[in-house]
Amino acid sequence: MARRRIGQEDLITRPEPRASSSLAELAALVDWAEIDRHLIGISAAMKGELGWPPLALFRAMLLATWHDLSDVRLAEALDDRASFRWFCGFAAHEPTPERTAFVRFRRELVRRGLDRVLFEAVTRQLEAKGVMVRTGTLVDATLIPSASIRSDGEARWAGHRRRKPVHGYKAHVATDEGAGLVRGVEVTTANIHDAAELAAVLPSEPGRVYGDSAFGGSRSAEAIRAKGGQPAVVGTGTWGGAEALRQLEAHNAKVQRVRCRIEKVFGTWKRSYGLRRMRWLGLAMAGLQVRLAAMAYNLRRTVTLLHAAAP
Repeated sequence: MARRRIGQEDLITRPEPRASSSLAELAALVDWAEIDRHLIGISAAMKGELGWPPLALFRAMLLATWHDLSDVRLAEALDDRASFRWFCGFAAHEPTPERTAFVRFRRELVRRGLDRVLFEAVTRQLEAKGVMVRTGTLVDATLIPSASIRSDGEARWAGHRRRKPVHGYKAHVATDEGAGLVRGVEVTTANIHDAAELAAVLPSEPGRVYGDSAFGGSRSAEAIRAKGGQPAVVGTGTWGGAEALRQLEAHNAKVQRVRCRIEKVFGTWKRSYGLRRMRWLGLAMAGLQVRLAAMAYNLRRTVTLLHAAAP
């Protein structure tokens, strides 16, 4: 499949060592040659045109996530900002992809199921940096409104005791207790129970697994133990009088102090990474958007952790 050659394409797999920007630090975290191998065969070109390098488009998708950019704004930023051009491998004099190239690229990622493959590949590389202590795992789920109630026929409604019903999707997430990196993510329609994807998002040997009361019950406990973990879940009731109630409240307070850290992930996604609502229609595209946010978050978080660990 014919592919364009871009002026700095070698920089995609060899980050500029003299660059000191945050984008250079992010670029240096990943073996981009491995990522490029997963993208072989993808073309985001119109029929008869040369295709843009898919790795450049993937890195552009990360930029769009970090800066909460629409396709139009991303195309404009790539054309205008030298740091964006460098990160994606474009020389100063070269044309950059138009908005529709990103639309076609996303469609190909979803059709091939590569959003999951890319998330796992990036996460595996970041884990190899040694920033995870793996003492425990936090699990939770968050609702994300759909892009359009009228146009998104795959999204579903979910009620909430204290908030308005949401038409959209649900992100089921597991994070590392110490580092706060996202280790597992699944996306369903909003009406699916928080614990339904527990077995899918939990990594092997998760340690103590902290969750709210939605993760109580024997089925969740069995899923946690099957992965080699130990449940540490908020309880909702007890027998045995005042002393038993006191012990339950102390247990719940201890679990909540740890479990609540996962809310920082959701806060960053929704405040900074465009997940206040979905940008695109359909469950598959929702999965892509959430996994892009998870990869973007993990990359930024790893830079922070490495800075903190530096002598």
